Amino acid sequence: MSTDKLLTTPLNALHREMSAKMVPFAGYDMPVQYPMGVLKEHLHVRSAAGLFDVSHMGQIRVQGHNVAEELEKLMPQDVLGLPINRQRYGLLTNEQGGVLDDLMFANCGDHYLVIVNAACKDQDYAWLRAHLPAQITLEMLEGQGLLALQGPKARQVLARLAPATEKMVFMDTGNCTIADIPCWLSCSGYTGEDGFEISVAQENTEALARVLLAETEVEFIGLGARDSLRLEAGLCLYGHDMSDAVSPVEANLLWAISKCRRPGAERAGGYPGANIIALHLLEGTESKRVLLDVEGRAPVREGADIVNDKGDIIGHVTSGGFGPSVGGPIVMAYVNNLSLASGDVLFASVRKKLLPMTLRQAPFVKQRYHRG
Repeated sequence: MSTDKLLTTPLNALHREMSAKMVPFAGYDMPVQYPMGVLKEHLHVRSAAGLFDVSHMGQIRVQGHNVAEELEKLMPQDVLGLPINRQRYGLLTNEQGGVLDDLMFANCGDHYLVIVNAACKDQDYAWLRAHLPAQITLEMLEGQGLLALQGPKARQVLARLAPATEKMVFMDTGNCTIADIPCWLSCSGYTGEDGFEISVAQENTEALARVLLAETEVEFIGLGARDSLRLEAGLCLYGHDMSDAVSPVEANLLWAISKCRRPGAERAGGYPGANIIALHLLEGTESKRVLLDVEGRAPVREGADIVNDKGDIIGHVTSGGFGPSVGGPIVMAYVNNLSLASGDVLFASVRKKLLPMTLRQAPFVKQRYHRG
């Protein structure tokens, strides 16, 4: 895709001023890294605070009579029980039980704010419009920027500028003012670290970014480190580790299906694909998403086959790379459940070499969300 056809975020000029390397991503001209480099950017987020431009993502205001009830008909999450000024991870599912997109939805009192992936935002908007009744209004907030401040020092940075944010815990949301700039923010992120995502008017986005970058703990971070950070934290990337052909059960996202929406519970089912997902919960699936350690230092990339000691292909890698905090290769993959249950020895097939792998039961780095 040529750059003259790419969309831009409100920070495009600032990225270029900061000598970012720009690449096409989800139809946008986005920074993949800055002069610091991906490795140092990654480690800076783990030790201090990183600022990400995520303005390419979709922000959709959903409003109207019985909006919570209507949204709950489209997701296997508890929308009705979400308190005001709280946010929850959600999944849009299709009639085959596949995941159309993963998202965040927040109860803002008189409306819900739904934040969706950049590559899916137009189809998500169309899906919501087609499946919500006419009394529910939808608005894509094109005039809003979105920033993410992430890392163990993100909280103290933001507390200096907006003291009320210091008391926010994971998934809290609310309005605040930062350097006289009105913002809406959530205590959440995509790195496994404590942090915030900040929605701000497009015309104020650059000013807010400059205020945050002026703090000594904060550095701009690009898409390269964003990907390695989320993979170390065991977080899915839609279009790679999830798709419309994979159910939440196969994606190992049972935790995301609210207990009140599961089979036998008070508000079970009623969303697209609920019967298929219920069957997967009852009978299991052929494969599931897992995390794997790799012996040695050779990288294992997306698309690599996973084989057993007989040479049978039993899975495939969906995300793979080097984990700077881990000091070695890390992998997310789908592997046959029977092979996992039988304790098969696992190998990644890379350029005709077999690299031994072991199953992990936890993310590669501990998630450090601030839960109070």
